[in-house]
Amino acid sequence: MISKDTKITIIGLGLLGGSYAQGLSEAGCQVTGIDIDPEAIQYAKEQGWITEGGPDPELVAGSGIVISALYPKTFIEWVGKYQHLFTSGTILTDVTGVKRNVIREINAILRPDVEYIAAHPMAGRESQGIHFADCTRFHQANYIIVPTAANTERAIQTARDIAEALKFRYIGILTPEEHDNMIGFVSQLSHVIAVSLMNVTDCTDLVKYTGDSFRDLTRIASINENLWPELFLQNQDYLLAEIDAFVKEMQDFRNLLEAEDVEGMKQKMITSTIRRKAFDVKP
Repeated sequence: MISKDTKITIIGLGLLGGSYAQGLSEAGCQVTGIDIDPEAIQYAKEQGWITEGGPDPELVAGSGIVISALYPKTFIEWVGKYQHLFTSGTILTDVTGVKRNVIREINAILRPDVEYIAAHPMAGRESQGIHFADCTRFHQANYIIVPTAANTERAIQTARDIAEALKFRYIGILTPEEHDNMIGFVSQLSHVIAVSLMNVTDCTDLVKYTGDSFRDLTRIASINENLWPELFLQNQDYLLAEIDAFVKEMQDFRNLLEAEDVEGMKQKMITSTIRRKAFDVKP
């Protein structure tokens, strides 16, 4: 359980790490920040989101909870290099957008007296950096806990406590396989489609003519080119399957259009409308 005496250290004060720091500090938690960017540390201190911070990994000492907001590979490397600084009994969690490989690699190297519980806040944005941090983004977002059979109830409850402190709208639990399968469709395929749509043609001169539909479809095409290829490769099998399914669906629609099959196109639209309405129902 999280108490006001629990020291929480966040590694990486970017968009999500900064939003965590803001939300947890507002919930009354004692938050420490670790980041190699002195400007991010200074900003977090000025906002009152952390009580101490800096680039020194030794700041993690004494923490009951450690939250990594690093990219997946960097997260694994950081744990391998600095886990000797963890206090015995520490609960380690994260915000990474892929799970199977991360869970396997972290658990393969992690000390037995430290427990890792994977989690994924479904609240990323196309913006980058702590200056775009805003914990209110969590209030309408979903938080996914991704335990394995090796996780204790204490660790799972700690992840739930973090989500509740941050006021996430919905807290769900998925296996690593279920998570990566789901994320391949609802997140990664969406980003591939948005990037592909923007690359179909040079849209520079279309700004005066586009409507909301094009803007909505391509919002996430403004993408972090350093992070997303890493996430895609970590989930390559599921994402390739989703891309293949999407290409087949596009070909099916093309065939209906070429055949001037109005009823076939209508049925596609009726199905999509029914499925989209499910998103308007709160879980």
